[in-house]
Amino acid sequence: MSYEAIIGLEVHAQVQSRSKMYCACPVVEDTGDLQPNTYVCPVCLALPGSLPVVNRRAVELGVQAALALHCTVAPESVFARKSYFYPDLPKGYQISQYDLPLATDGYLEVQTGAGANRIRITRVHLEEDTGKLIHQQDGAWVDYNRAGVPLLEIVSAPDLRTVEEVRAYAMMLRADLVALGVNSGDMEKGALRFEANVSVRPVGAAALGTRTEIKNLNSFRALARAVEAEVQRQIATLESGRSIEQQTLGWDEARGATFVMRGKEHAHDYRYFPEPDIPPVQVSAAWIETLRAALPELPAARVQRFITTYGLRVAEAQLLSGESSVAAYFEAVMAAADGTVAAQDIANWITGEFFRLFKEHHLSMEQCRVTPLQLVRLQQLRQMRALSSTAAKAVLVEMFQTGEVPEVASERLGVLQLSDGVALQNWAERVIAANPTQVAQYLSGKSAVLGWLVGQIMATSQGRANPQQAREALLTALERWRSTS
Repeated sequence: MSYEAIIGLEVHAQVQSRSKMYCACPVVEDTGDLQPNTYVCPVCLALPGSLPVVNRRAVELGVQAALALHCTVAPESVFARKSYFYPDLPKGYQISQYDLPLATDGYLEVQTGAGANRIRITRVHLEEDTGKLIHQQDGAWVDYNRAGVPLLEIVSAPDLRTVEEVRAYAMMLRADLVALGVNSGDMEKGALRFEANVSVRPVGAAALGTRTEIKNLNSFRALARAVEAEVQRQIATLESGRSIEQQTLGWDEARGATFVMRGKEHAHDYRYFPEPDIPPVQVSAAWIETLRAALPELPAARVQRFITTYGLRVAEAQLLSGESSVAAYFEAVMAAADGTVAAQDIANWITGEFFRLFKEHHLSMEQCRVTPLQLVRLQQLRQMRALSSTAAKAVLVEMFQTGEVPEVASERLGVLQLSDGVALQNWAERVIAANPTQVAQYLSGKSAVLGWLVGQIMATSQGRANPQQAREALLTALERWRSTS
């Protein structure tokens, strides 16, 4: 029997506001040396008598994210208590939204090898993050620095069918949130986390299968692998005649398998009821339109503009559009080039060599020492054949490390190719004089020897001769040798 997967994603994105969701405590990045429980107050510690107050900036960013996802923003939304025991939330419950969320009924367009697909967004709501449990030999400790950090939860409909679609949806959503300034996109630090709801059913069946939920996936790789593994596990379970249990699962990256954490809860298990200490949030039509007008160009629109304006391939346009800083750098290079360098060449170098160096040296585009004008000059030297492609890549590495202009880095590395006619002629004559056997073979009709002789010129010049001009100088010298021999 053939099966199809039915997949929906819940995405938890930490909102980039300066303070927490319900109090004035600052949101501080934990770089590893942050002392536990230093950014807390009576509100986020749930001390008796403390009252929460909604963070206006978090609401603004939530509304902008909802508008970017084509959602309908509710004129009035209500915060609710989610009565589920969180050991790392001091209240013992979470303030979230349920019946009346911030926004509903949106969509996100995704592009895969199978074509475009519109994934429905059922709801966008605000809530608070939990603290952090630290397990040690003498017990478990709780750090509340993260407790209360604003979270935006974005819930899709079960419209995803393949792992490729899941990955494309997650990547596009992350790109949008980063472009909006809503989220940092730093999945390694837990700023963006995915939860996948997965079920399978026979192809052609109308009814949905029993679903499981995979929690806390913090990379695209983990998301894709976990979904694929769970789909295959469910198919194998059904094929063996057993039924799927509704469960909450974790993901073991080392084993490449899901594992059971607990039975899956239903909404009534959380005993939602309106938060009595927070009045309904009012979002006026005028406020919505002000925030809509402030929306930046989003990655999907930028991809189409790059394809239309610069003639880029889809793959490079998508890579360049994923981060606003990368897109801005590319456009600055194109402006500096003023038509002297092909856009596709620049795109290839940024998405290839630049991205490789960023990964190797743990850098971002904001930290790049190569200016747009320097990259243009490097490409011009390559087009002029003053630098080979291999040499240009070596020069770029030096420019990344030193910030030098390409001419200085090339000269220091000794890789600038010489086009001086006298020097090339001298090298050609030296090679001919030193290799009479190979010269005789060429003159007798063995043209394949010519490449070897050009290689000798490159070796004699220590790679500084322009290969094409070296070949031309060698041919001229060989003809002169033929006529005198």
